[in-house]
Amino acid sequence: MKDLARAAESLRRLPPSCGPVRLIGVDGHAGSGKSTVAARLAACLAAPVLHLDDLATHIELFAWTERVRQQVIEPLSRGESARYHPYDWSLRAFGAPRTLAAAPVVLIEGVGAGRRALRPDLAALLWMERGPEESWSRGRQRDGPAQAAFWDGWTVAETRHFARDPSRPFADTLVRECPEGYEWLPGPAEVPDPDRSVTQRHRLSPPR
Repeated sequence: MKDLARAAESLRRLPPSCGPVRLIGVDGHAGSGKSTVAARLAACLAAPVLHLDDLATHIELFAWTERVRQQVIEPLSRGESARYHPYDWSLRAFGAPRTLAAAPVVLIEGVGAGRRALRPDLAALLWMERGPEESWSRGRQRDGPAQAAFWDGWTVAETRHFARDPSRPFADTLVRECPEGYEWLPGPAEVPDPDRSVTQRHRLSPPR
């Protein structure tokens, strides 16, 4: 818990990136563990989390950029709470508005959180370091046979998305899940510090 809190504190110390907000992206393949890491960091930071699944739809799996910008990024950049309409995946319709406070740190979690259009507003981008096949297998197991057809279409769409607009090369930190917790490794976007070994890592224990 102490290590996780220390990592969260390092995010809190980053300069604001979206108005007064430090917007932290948590990206990775579907099923890689993004929402769990985001929830644990949010608990340490008392930070709200935006789940990109709430802004995607069945027919717009990745065409949600303008919704994020208009409903979330623009209000936060003015220091105002955002109001967005979460998508109900069962009813296939957008629901009543939900508020996202302009807190000192806000986490944005989901496949594509580090996409090109959002990166200028991020204070940091975390990438879940788990391969696509393993991630998708975990996701399929989590969602069960009823969602098999959806996953068949999703894996094709995700592969195309990352081919056109990759996130991992721009990640500041790679987060690798371990039996004991997490390892946080320097990401491809991190500029090496000559006074610090690039192999330095922090092991983060999950909250108890």
